[in-house]
Amino acid sequence: MDTNTKWRLILGKSSEDCFEGLSLSGEQMGMDKVLDALYDSDRQGSLGSSMPNVNRWLGDIRKYFPTSVVQLMQKDALERLNLQQMLMEPETLRTIEPDVHLVGTLLSLHKIMPEKTKNTAREVVNKVVRELEKKLHNPTRQAIMGSLSRSVKNRRPKYNEIDWGQTIKINLKTYQPQYKTIIPELLRGIGRKSSSLRDIILCIDQSGSMYTSVVYASVFGAVLASINAVRTSMVVFDTAVVDLTELLSDPVEVLFGTQLGGGTDINKAIGYCETLVRRPSDTILVLISDLYEGGNAQEMLKRTARLVASGVQIIVLLALNDEGEPSYDHHIAAQMAAMGIPSFACTPDLFPDLMAAAINKSDINQWAARYNVSVKK
Repeated sequence: MDTNTKWRLILGKSSEDCFEGLSLSGEQMGMDKVLDALYDSDRQGSLGSSMPNVNRWLGDIRKYFPTSVVQLMQKDALERLNLQQMLMEPETLRTIEPDVHLVGTLLSLHKIMPEKTKNTAREVVNKVVRELEKKLHNPTRQAIMGSLSRSVKNRRPKYNEIDWGQTIKINLKTYQPQYKTIIPELLRGIGRKSSSLRDIILCIDQSGSMYTSVVYASVFGAVLASINAVRTSMVVFDTAVVDLTELLSDPVEVLFGTQLGGGTDINKAIGYCETLVRRPSDTILVLISDLYEGGNAQEMLKRTARLVASGVQIIVLLALNDEGEPSYDHHIAAQMAAMGIPSFACTPDLFPDLMAAAINKSDINQWAARYNVSVKK
């Protein structure tokens, strides 16, 4: 596709006079039509409430554009054309391209969805979560296990505590070519199942603006919970606080246990997290919130300072997503920075390494500088 054609499609039909003599192919005319339906201000809302029209449009964008663009256009359609209603029909849900944004929207709507749609919605959420879990599980586990192995080495590990990478490495000299195997004279492992080396508390703001962070945090929480050497708790909050730790084996259940939207009471959430702290110097509290406090801000800061003084390591993630600079309460972020608590947005691909740095008790500000992450002060 040449540059003039690309600009004609970007600018829409209103720019036709600027491209005199330019003709679009049949496929390009199809692309132009679906773009106009969404982005031409004169036709805003032209898809209407007709499910056949919506489904046809969803099918067309999948026909003409790659998945990443399809997901962006679906997100724009939800915002620009107020098409939440299209998610109330199983037939539409089966047509739409699932992604993290769609999961957030479904979770915010699932309590008002008709029964005929709920099973399909759960299938969509399950598909996205399982794909994320497959993508994020190994990097997270490797980063955490590597960090723990630098903290504690166990030379008499039980079977489920063996660090296979290190064990194979130190036993290469015993490789038996005829059997194509290694005879492990020495074993290396980390931790002991009966005693966690670190306690990690994920405290997640579930207000409407945090929906992608909730999705990613739920997946990471499930991965962390699968690692015996750390003890993971997961708490979500709005104006109420809910402990979802028992559901961590299934991040889909965690997500359906959340209630996206509503107010925010960080003070109450921090107060509950205080009750979970057993070993302050070995506890990492990750507060995932934009810090817009609807409760008692001064009491929240006092609680936070008390936790820091006791030895708890606290990190504030203003967002856990790929969407760039978040909106957040600058005043509270500055006060937390004065206590030595870093606040920054974190992309999902950096989260495993962040947790590894926290487990090693590394300077998080130095970690952020290494990855060009902007810490808020």
